[in-house]
Amino acid sequence: IPKPVIAAVNGIVMGGAVILALACDLKVASENAQFSLPQVKRGLMPDGGGTYFLPRAVGLTKALELALICDPFDAREAERIGLINKVVSHENLMSAAKEMATKIAKNAPLAVAMTKAAMYKGVQAHDLAAHMDYEVYIMNILFATEDFKEGISSIWEKREPIFKGR
Repeated sequence: IPKPVIAAVNGIVMGGAVILALACDLKVASENAQFSLPQVKRGLMPDGGGTYFLPRAVGLTKALELALICDPFDAREAERIGLINKVVSHENLMSAAKEMATKIAKNAPLAVAMTKAAMYKGVQAHDLAAHMDYEVYIMNILFATEDFKEGISSIWEKREPIFKGR
């Protein structure tokens, strides 16, 4: 999915619901959210991408702890370990997620999509030089866009850019 996906998480977030949130690009949680990965207590494992997303979000050591010990944890802990981006009050959950989306939507759409793609590719890269070559390739594409020209013009003209996704 080229566009950023934002999760707004509330209440009990257990097993597959944690994995679903991890599959999203950005995550906002209500202070009421309670997380748990209890799969191994039931003879299963965190599937559906859980063993892929979890170590990338929190590191291998913490991922193993969460998946093997199965202790529940609250939203503040989820934020502290990097599982989610932000904790807000229950009342502000949806507005906080919408605020993130609004801020992203003000940016150049092609640059947003290509940045997201490069980030995910970079997490899997084993060769820095090859990944930097990929970045140069993407930058050359972005340099040729109308949005890049608009971004530069808006700086010189001291105004907000108006991006068109071209």
